[in-house]
Amino acid sequence: MLAAIDREKYDVIPVGITADGVFTLQPDDAALFALNADDLPTVHDNGTRIHWPESATTRELTVTEHGETRSLGDVDIVFPILHGPWGEDGTIQGMLELVDLPYVGSGVLASSLGMDKHFTKTVLQQAGIPVAPWRTVTAYEWRTDPAAVRSAASAELRLPAFVKPARAGSSVGVSKITDWAELDAAVETALAEDDRVLIETGVVGREVEIAVLGGRPGEATRASVAGEIVISGRDFYDFAAKYLDAPGIDLVCPADLSPEELATMQRLAVTAFDAIGGEGLARVDFFLTADGFVINEINTMPGFTPISMFPRCWQESGLSYPALIDELITVALARA
Repeated sequence: MLAAIDREKYDVIPVGITADGVFTLQPDDAALFALNADDLPTVHDNGTRIHWPESATTRELTVTEHGETRSLGDVDIVFPILHGPWGEDGTIQGMLELVDLPYVGSGVLASSLGMDKHFTKTVLQQAGIPVAPWRTVTAYEWRTDPAAVRSAASAELRLPAFVKPARAGSSVGVSKITDWAELDAAVETALAEDDRVLIETGVVGREVEIAVLGGRPGEATRASVAGEIVISGRDFYDFAAKYLDAPGIDLVCPADLSPEELATMQRLAVTAFDAIGGEGLARVDFFLTADGFVINEINTMPGFTPISMFPRCWQESGLSYPALIDELITVALARA
């Protein structure tokens, strides 16, 4: 995004967050953050400290560097390009709301719902949208009576199954199991990321995804053409395939769907986006089964790399990568 954004229209202030939660001023150099399978980019603590506005009466961003504090100017909008906890889950959105800084994407509630797989499924189910059967297990339940969890899961759900942290992104902590004897290890892997875990029946069907754009005030939500994830040499669409272009996965866009299938998918995606109160953008993930569409997840800040499905779906719908960034910023400013 640093490389693609229109520099004649926007002045960019790259704010990086370290693993310890320090807000730093980073170099405006896209090459420093390129995805490399052998050496994933890291936000290093370079000694700078970003200071957010002290109240809603100003939008001035400042930075302390080499013992001196200087102004970075007034910020028009924040684009929180963050996945997972503390970025996509409503926490950073809440911080920005407190100081009245406009930002791209969903607000606190929709971000929290979209991040939490249990509550996403609950809301979608209430809206009449099909979701995969699941059971949510807390760390307390697992530590105190794992036998009851094993018994209930094997009685209520079918194999193969997926075990996922309730609140983690990018397929981190996700395992596919084909035997209930594998459940213990899978739950422990998921509990390393969250204290609540979902056990889901694996759905047999084509994995198809669609990109959604929220409209300006008074405008309808829009959906792109669909893309398909074709799995040939991996168990599922995991972190390495999503971000590191690992083999065994082909992303096909546009997906081979009939006009009726695409229209149904677009309608369900918009319904799901509106059901959680989404704003700005989302990627909605489906399975196309023999009985129709089943929604797997909603991602309120989807991947934005050159190999990600969200920008590809919009590119195939006639919106280029730089134009997509511009549209997201324009919509967010209009809603602000």
